[in-house]
Amino acid sequence: MLATAAMRNQTYGTSQTMRALLRLRELLLSGEFEPGTRMSELPLVERLGVSRTPLRLALAALEHEGLLRVLPGGGYVVREFTRADIDDAIELRGVLEGTAARFAAERGLSRRELKAMRDLCDQTDEFVHRADYESFEQYVGLNERFHALLHAAARSPLLDRALEGILSLPFASPSAFVLAEAELPESREVLVVAQSHHRALLDAIERREGSRAESIGREHARLARTNLDIVLRHRGMLEGMPGASLLSLSGTQPNAEPDESMPSEATT
Repeated sequence: MLATAAMRNQTYGTSQTMRALLRLRELLLSGEFEPGTRMSELPLVERLGVSRTPLRLALAALEHEGLLRVLPGGGYVVREFTRADIDDAIELRGVLEGTAARFAAERGLSRRELKAMRDLCDQTDEFVHRADYESFEQYVGLNERFHALLHAAARSPLLDRALEGILSLPFASPSAFVLAEAELPESREVLVVAQSHHRALLDAIERREGSRAESIGREHARLARTNLDIVLRHRGMLEGMPGASLLSLSGTQPNAEPDESMPSEATT
C-alpha cells in the first residue's frame, strides 16, 4: 500500500508539473509576461493551481528551453530574443535537421517510410501553389508532418532531444511565420522553394546520398530567415504571433513600416 501511495503521489506531481509547464509556456508565448518580468513563485502558484515543487520544476524546464533566464541571485525572468538569437536558432535547426537527413540517407529507409514521405510531398503539391488562407493552413500541417517523419527517419533519440530544445524556441520551428504571411505573394514564392527542398531531400535520402541530404537540410532551414525578413517588412503581422512579444525589434529593419492592410490576427 505504501508503494501504491508513493506511485500515486509521483503521478500527481508529474501531472501538476506538466500542467504548470504547458500553461506557463502558453502564457509566455501569448505575451502575458513582458521580457524582463520576474517569475514570482507565489502569484504563479495561485494562478496555476499547483504546488511550489511542480512550479519550480516547470520553471527550470522553461529555462532549459530558453524561454526564461536565471538571475544571479536566484529566480527567473522572461527572456528577450534578438534577431541574432533567432538567426542562431534557425542555423542550429539547420545543422540538426541536416544531420537528421544525413543519418536517414546513410542508415536507409524502408519502402513504407519512403512512401509516407513521398505521399506527403504529393499532398503538399496540391496546396503550395494556391493563394487562399485555407491552403496555407493545410500546408502547415503537412509541413510539420514531413519534418516529423524526417526526424524519425534519423533513428537517433539523442538527435531528437537536441531538436526538441531548438524547436521549442519562438520562431525556430519549420512552420514559424507561414500563416502570418498567408496573403503575401513573396511568401508564397518561398513556400514553392521549400517544397522543392522537400522533394530534393527525399531524393537524396532515397539515393543514400548523405552529404547532399545534409546540405539540402541546412539550406532548407535558412528559408526561415527569409520568412522572418518578409514578416518584418509587414510588422503589423507580428501581432498575435506566438512569442512575438519576446522579440526585440530595436535595430532590426529600421526602415520597415507597419503594414496596416495586413490582418493583425494572423498566427503561425
